[in-house]
Amino acid sequence: MPDAPPAHYGTVTKLFHWTTAALILTLIPLGLIASDWASDSDAALATKATLFSIHKTLGVTVFFVALARILWALGHRKPGPLHPERKGETLLAEIIHWTLYGSLVAAPLTGWIDHAATTGFAPIWWPFGQSLPFVPKDPEIAHLFGSMHWVLTRILAASVLLHVAGALKHHVIDRDATLRRMWFGQSDVPRTVWHRTPIIAPVLAFALLGSGALAGLALGQGEPAPQAAALDEVASDWTVQDGTLGITVIQMGSEVSGQFADWTAAIAFDPEATGDAGSVEVTVNIASLTLGSVTDQAMGPDYFDAETHPTATFAAPLVAQDDGSYLADGTLTLKGTTAPVTLPFTLSVDGDTATASGKATLDRMTYAVGESMADESNLGFDVQVSVDLTATRAE
Repeated sequence: MPDAPPAHYGTVTKLFHWTTAALILTLIPLGLIASDWASDSDAALATKATLFSIHKTLGVTVFFVALARILWALGHRKPGPLHPERKGETLLAEIIHWTLYGSLVAAPLTGWIDHAATTGFAPIWWPFGQSLPFVPKDPEIAHLFGSMHWVLTRILAASVLLHVAGALKHHVIDRDATLRRMWFGQSDVPRTVWHRTPIIAPVLAFALLGSGALAGLALGQGEPAPQAAALDEVASDWTVQDGTLGITVIQMGSEVSGQFADWTAAIAFDPEATGDAGSVEVTVNIASLTLGSVTDQAMGPDYFDAETHPTATFAAPLVAQDDGSYLADGTLTLKGTTAPVTLPFTLSVDGDTATASGKATLDRMTYAVGESMADESNLGFDVQVSVDLTATRAE
């Protein structure tokens, strides 16, 4: 004869339940507060980053706790409903329960993938790194999973509210033992039959979560943000065929790297010359910068101010050095300020193809970039600029 079901849930089940509840009731409002927190000063940005780090760390914790809770639930039977005759209400409760289970895994996971695909800002506080296997650093992937995370967190919040409303309805209106048997200690609770989950409940719950994920995917594939008009081509003795123009900053002690997708170079260069070997003028479309999670912030008035100063220009003579290297020793005009910049670079020439690679370090404060961030603990003063390009000689 099978064992009779217990009147209460087991201690481990109760611990999982109330631990998850405490985490979720902290995690959701914390995420909303962090999103709305200002970032217009060193202190404000540090607080915002801390709030997001706590939110992300708790999110990863919820993910693993939820997985453990689901595995535990699948391996252990539980008491059945106190009112099995209320079939519609019982089925609705099951659907909400499974939606809650699924969203406790899906919402943190999509947020985690968003974080892993993004460079910089607000790390997860644990020793296992910030990346995930098979998740590249890609702003498009981050945007897609960020959109799915946004939708799934709303489903999670709705399922939590419905679950709480159901528990309060049983406790206050029905005055039954539904809530008491999930609480610690012993109380006078009637026994029920063993719980059996109708297969339709998880099917409908996961269909709802799948629809939410698809809605987030569609939201993430919406119209791209408006970009500044692409730069016109320029006349040049050497035409850049392939190249990258990148920057690296130190934010919160971590490197954040990005690239400008749109820039032009007018190059006059004689590879046989010694000393003065030519000149270069580079024009950069500021709005084409992608800089991890802080791309939008970088376009703002306190940083690059892309709306008022849409381009930057570097103009310099090219000077051959005795050791075979070169210097581009000129000026950079950025955000209305012109200041001297020297870019050392190496060059190799093969017939009519030249390959160059160089790096320079700028002080962002010279150009009034991030003036409100006067403390390097939040945003370093040094900005490393890297250039790699391949150019061919014009006919």
